[in-house]
Amino acid sequence: MAPVKKSKVAPSPYAKKGAAAKAPVNPLIEKTPKNFGVGQDVQPIKDLSRYVKWPEYVRLQRQRKILNLRLKVPPALNQFTQVLDKNTATQLFKLANKYRPETRIEKKERLTAAAAVQAEKGAKVETKKPFVVKYGINHITALIEAKKASLVVIADDVDPIEVVVWLPALCRKMGIPYVIVKGKARLGTVVHKKTATALAFTETRAEDKAELASLISAIKSNYIEKNETARKAWGGGIMGFKSNNKTTKRANAVKNSL
Repeated sequence: MAPVKKSKVAPSPYAKKGAAAKAPVNPLIEKTPKNFGVGQDVQPIKDLSRYVKWPEYVRLQRQRKILNLRLKVPPALNQFTQVLDKNTATQLFKLANKYRPETRIEKKERLTAAAAVQAEKGAKVETKKPFVVKYGINHITALIEAKKASLVVIADDVDPIEVVVWLPALCRKMGIPYVIVKGKARLGTVVHKKTATALAFTETRAEDKAELASLISAIKSNYIEKNETARKAWGGGIMGFKSNNKTTKRANAVKNSL
């Protein structure tokens, strides 16, 4: 049998490009490539927050925040998203800190001093009524109904919100200025508590009456009148990025099919 001749492969019609010239290597610098295999080099730092199993209270507060964005929120609840601006809130807490109630230690010292004076003189010493901010939701409600409160400060993050959701309506009905501020813990620090749902100014010293009056006028102009329309508006209904894209695609498909 005749041997089979191997056919030669036709040369490529395109000219081969020459190999690119290698850049000169510096002999003083040695390459040390890393191996990120199991048991090898330490992995680079990554943001692992998406993979962390967060505590249940963190998950709940994040889910609650997302739900408040997605679901339609009635005006009575949506008004708690409108809070006082930072500058006016700073003035408010500066005044409130002047009227902090006494602590247990201060009360003990005052009563001890009064008892010592009474034992020395043999007569009861009359003390002046202190000027302090009032706290406690039941106490504040009674002050508002009696029209003894000058200004009511409400926290925006009370849980459950039903504790204070009716308080703005009561203040409007009784004609008492009110304001919603950030942080129940911030209110709590004023009255030596962890948290406080609301505070109320009733009486102030003569030197602070002008400051309180200017603060109330600023709150009326910058908060109450400014948020009058927002107070009656529904909130929520803000969807996420993926949901918005899906809705847009669906709308475009319907538009193209017509």
